[in-house]
Amino acid sequence: MKINRKDIIKAIAAQPDRLDKNAIGKIIGVSAADKRELRMALRDMEQRGEIVKSDRRLYRLAGEIPEVTVLHIGRIDDDGDMIGSPEGYKGDGETPEFIVVERKRGREGMSLGVGGRALCRIDFDSSPPRAEVIRVIGRAPERQLGVIVKTGRGLRIKPVSKKERNEYVLSTEDDKLKANDLVLFETMPSARKKHRDALKPARVIEVVGDINDPKAASLISLHEHSIPLGFPEEAEAEAKAARVPQVGGKREDLRHLPLLTIDPVDAKDFDDAICAMPNANGKGFTAWVAIADVAAYVKPGSALDDTAKRKGNSVYLPDRVEPMLPHALSSDMCSLRPNEDRACMAVKMSFANDGSLSGFKFHRGLMRSRARLTYAQAQEVFEGREHEAANDVIPELHALYAAYKALRAARARRGPLEIDMPERRVRIGDNGEVTAIEVRERFDAHKLVEEFMIQANVAAAKALTAEKAELVFRIHDEPSREKLQSLSDFLPAIKMKWAIGEKATPARFNKLLKAAVDRDLSEIVGMAVLRSQSKAIYSPKNGGHFGLTLTHYAHFTSPIRRYADLIVHRALIRAFNLGDDGLTDKEIAQLQETAEHISSTERQAMAAERDATDRYIAAHLSDRLGAKFGARITGVAGIGLFVTLDETGADGLVPVRNLGDEYFRFDDRARALIGERTGGTYNFGARVIVELVEATPISGGMIFDMVSDPTPGEPGGRGKRGHQRRGSKGRQSPAGQSKPKKKKKTLPKHKRKKAAAKRNEGERHS
Repeated sequence: MKINRKDIIKAIAAQPDRLDKNAIGKIIGVSAADKRELRMALRDMEQRGEIVKSDRRLYRLAGEIPEVTVLHIGRIDDDGDMIGSPEGYKGDGETPEFIVVERKRGREGMSLGVGGRALCRIDFDSSPPRAEVIRVIGRAPERQLGVIVKTGRGLRIKPVSKKERNEYVLSTEDDKLKANDLVLFETMPSARKKHRDALKPARVIEVVGDINDPKAASLISLHEHSIPLGFPEEAEAEAKAARVPQVGGKREDLRHLPLLTIDPVDAKDFDDAICAMPNANGKGFTAWVAIADVAAYVKPGSALDDTAKRKGNSVYLPDRVEPMLPHALSSDMCSLRPNEDRACMAVKMSFANDGSLSGFKFHRGLMRSRARLTYAQAQEVFEGREHEAANDVIPELHALYAAYKALRAARARRGPLEIDMPERRVRIGDNGEVTAIEVRERFDAHKLVEEFMIQANVAAAKALTAEKAELVFRIHDEPSREKLQSLSDFLPAIKMKWAIGEKATPARFNKLLKAAVDRDLSEIVGMAVLRSQSKAIYSPKNGGHFGLTLTHYAHFTSPIRRYADLIVHRALIRAFNLGDDGLTDKEIAQLQETAEHISSTERQAMAAERDATDRYIAAHLSDRLGAKFGARITGVAGIGLFVTLDETGADGLVPVRNLGDEYFRFDDRARALIGERTGGTYNFGARVIVELVEATPISGGMIFDMVSDPTPGEPGGRGKRGHQRRGSKGRQSPAGQSKPKKKKKTLPKHKRKKAAAKRNEGERHS
């Protein structure tokens, strides 16, 4: 039989869902004898870029993307990979993205970055798809954020990014622009070749605010990380039209349950409620976790759903929240406010006396919270003190705490990873200024809510797995050998060790963390252990959760702020026949892409939150230039020392030129900068005193002088992999002082540079 490619394309295009090879063969009438020919045709069509095969061996049309095409580099992801998309893409759905791999050629190589364009060969078979650069063909205009500054020669644009040190000149005059305007601009090619130090031209696209606005730090962070802002009118209208459903059909009346919410004092929405009670026979207890029924209002394919999926999650910044859902839902209809009827998805869980989960069942209902408590208020009751807000629910709180003790014992037996890093909170005043930077207290009340949420997430994953239902899991793989090797290489610098040959387990990490506490190194080792871990991601394939030591785990408890949880709710509705608004066949076919997308938006949100905090702290400290701070060295590189302040947890750099009147060399094996003349050493992990000399709120960067003297050492010592650096401003290295060395076999120069850059980059993140 002659396989017609047009028939294959028509078959895939005609179906709303993706098809596997057998389904395609059945549609176009392929006999058993012709299956090999079909397989070859599908493979050829993949290579031509006409169709794409997913990890689940399902096929979809690839739009108009040929195997060789021009890609535009839109961003760099958190793993440092360039992400490109086809120019002028005309296909249906979201524009596809590819990891762009650039193979260096010789010493010159090719230069490609964000805003660049390249002719690429796409490998649709790889997962995720990759594109290898054939030829760099130029740069597209690069857009970024900047602030308008007034100079003696007119207005200039100063980029807000920490990585961008250059200023830009306006390509055309604009009377509407003024100093301190926060603008979105794009770089432009120069009209003629100028001196290399000449300012490059740029064009202002949009004025997005004023740099002196107290909320500018958040605005910059949201823009820099491409966080979608606001909602389409249609989505807002759908949210405002939402009404609380009534009891009946699949929705049960759960208003008799003594459910209550426990949240931070500044929480604006309450999407989870809990209660627990001992069983009448004295054997174990029953607990309920009720979650806002977002699926009742956000229907598949609606404007609300499209927007929520695109955002992926809410973003929490010091002064604002960029929510995944409009406030009409997130702060009203889906907020489990006390004494108000609210739609919910709930799980009833049975536990043995030892805290082990013995059974569960999911319900869709109407609930009414008994009380809204803060963590501090609940903690007072747990500790035997009364609080007015809790007067009506004290028995319920005591029952909850008794159940938590059993869950806590079960958790201890399970032995999850216990990285107890201090969580710092930036307090913002009424005028948008930073009033304080505090370390969040961790009460038993926090841990209680967290443990009940974990158990509900486990129940959701196990229930859906038992039904062989499709969902997205929250998976956390074991650490890679490369990351464990980095941890093993790092620890000797602080006189600790990690044997790379021994199996990595949460219990083994916990032993290391406990030893660090005893040596006042808990934050440094905690951060190193955290960086050694794999990134938690979403996936339709279960991989377990290494950190929590769980075989099944899915996010169920926060559909207001995470799209992953909404998928799990819809999966439960479909699997247990709880309504007609469950997960659709189309959504199931797209689960892999959706999981990758929301994993990416989660990383973007975390980066935006971190950057906004850095900017607010820099603004807070900008009027304390010359002040001295206790700090710890948390990174060592050839350019200087990275320090973390004890007072605020803020990070900054002590450039090597600010270390005094001596030459310092970087010893990457010892994780130290060592004085060439005296042997004085600044070691990773050392406590020091530093003086603030520069704080830049628009970028969040801070520069310090070193006040503390180095640890005395042996003069003239040289590490095996040391790099000489200048430690005094303006001094040049004396000529003729280098000692003759034995000639040894070395890597080519371009490979040595690459290796050194990689080591230095790793040092910055350690």
